[in-house]
Amino acid sequence: MTRKIIIDTDPGQDDAVAILLALGSPELEVLGITCVAGNVPLALTTKNARIICELAGRRDVKIFAGCDRPLLRPLVTAEYVHGKTGLDGIALPDPTMPLQDQHAVDFLIETLRREAPGTVTLCPLGPLTNIATAFRRAPEIVLKVEQIVLMGGACFEAGNTTPAAEFNIYVDPQAAEIVFKSGVPLVVVPLDATHKALTTRPRIEAFRALNTPVGAAVASWTDFFERFDRAKYGSEGAPLHDPCVIAWLLRPDLFEGRFINVEIETRSELTMGMTVADWWRVTPREPNALFLREVDAEGFYSLLTERLSRL
Repeated sequence: MTRKIIIDTDPGQDDAVAILLALGSPELEVLGITCVAGNVPLALTTKNARIICELAGRRDVKIFAGCDRPLLRPLVTAEYVHGKTGLDGIALPDPTMPLQDQHAVDFLIETLRREAPGTVTLCPLGPLTNIATAFRRAPEIVLKVEQIVLMGGACFEAGNTTPAAEFNIYVDPQAAEIVFKSGVPLVVVPLDATHKALTTRPRIEAFRALNTPVGAAVASWTDFFERFDRAKYGSEGAPLHDPCVIAWLLRPDLFEGRFINVEIETRSELTMGMTVADWWRVTPREPNALFLREVDAEGFYSLLTERLSRL
């Protein structure tokens, strides 16, 4: 049986790999891709999503433009990681497939109203602005969501954008707070897990060895992407953050975590956007998220390479 998902994203090289992993996996039915401003502004995230779908030969996928700024704060972007286009690396042609006319938030609301309760999983790979806006505008859809599996936050790895905050949560902490307090079953894929899924030379060369346009693009993107992380962390490669979300849907056995309480800091400028993860369960706050900490990197890259080979 296929699992219905909506990917909410701000592509980004690692977002691109996540989208390709989903499109290469017959267990998943991608109902649509909703775009948000994040890694780069909205005009580029919508363009990049279409480039990725055309690369995969999937012009049938519906792509929607969503919120172009966070709920309350100015937009912060990450061209310093992803390059000025968000997909720097290989040169790919401009997309010709259309964007849908409908706003991403309206698509989210309409789809969740239409589908049977508990049958649609949301997969946010960027700031949570679109999801939070939909939940605020149509509170009844919250109960319809099967699960939210999101990339964001950190506990033991601290922050990658400020000393306390991971990028996706930091960009729109108010939106993240709405989602984390919504009551929807949450799976959180934080830096703690993704920093254990590093690219290595053999893993990148395995993508290239697929000898397909998708394999060449993913190898080029990961080559570009890892330069920043290697310089910053002194690590062997770069974490492929966002594909871990899709990998968890396909192979949850590759991951380990704990069901704990996670709250979002929205009042302190010093720790704005921090995911306050009660890993040691030292508060009486009710658990609201499966917070992942471990990933089987070999298993993850084997899955990724095998699924990309299908495109």
